Amino acid sequence: MPRTAPHMPLKLAEAAFEQFATEGFANVNLDQIAVHAGVTKGAIYCHYKSKHELILAACMHYYRLYQVKVHGLIASVPDPLDRLRKVLELSIYNCVIDKKNRVFTTEIFALSLQHIDVRSGWAQFYDTVRELFIGLVTTAKLAGQLQIEDPRSAVDMMLSAIEGIKLRATFEPHISDPVEQQNLVQGLLKILGYTEGSSADVMQKS
Repeated sequence: MPRTAPHMPLKLAEAAFEQFATEGFANVNLDQIAVHAGVTKGAIYCHYKSKHELILAACMHYYRLYQVKVHGLIASVPDPLDRLRKVLELSIYNCVIDKKNRVFTTEIFALSLQHIDVRSGWAQFYDTVRELFIGLVTTAKLAGQLQIEDPRSAVDMMLSAIEGIKLRATFEPHISDPVEQQNLVQGLLKILGYTEGSSADVMQKS
């Protein structure tokens, strides 16, 4: 077997993600992905045995990309509430503005109904997101910025609300308005035990 560049699997996964997030899983074939990646279709088969394997690789790319974005976003933010707010703002952006994110995650949901490996991968990713938010909420609670008894239950409710917002964005384009986006963030913060008008809120608006 000829030697291939070690970065090729990731390059192909990135190309697949871009195509799937634009056109959906069913509307993209390996020829299109090969063209987008600038390789031959045979090069894809050197790393992935099927389109399904490439879908799983694209999913893993999406999961890694989210983690990189989130941790890069809050790395230099010391205040617990500010950190939580920034991740919520990113979440709303992903759900409302970022059409590729909406398309790709909706495709994952649909495919996971039929394929246990897709469902398992999403479940693992979802657990990491849940634990991230639980950590952010718990830290803000300990800092006296949130009034909540059970961070885990509140995070589960908040994540459910985010999925609802993602669906709304498909049919209610007006929620892409910046003011409406901030209202959505404030609503999610309330689910997590944030009281608007607190000293922390005054500092945010000053």
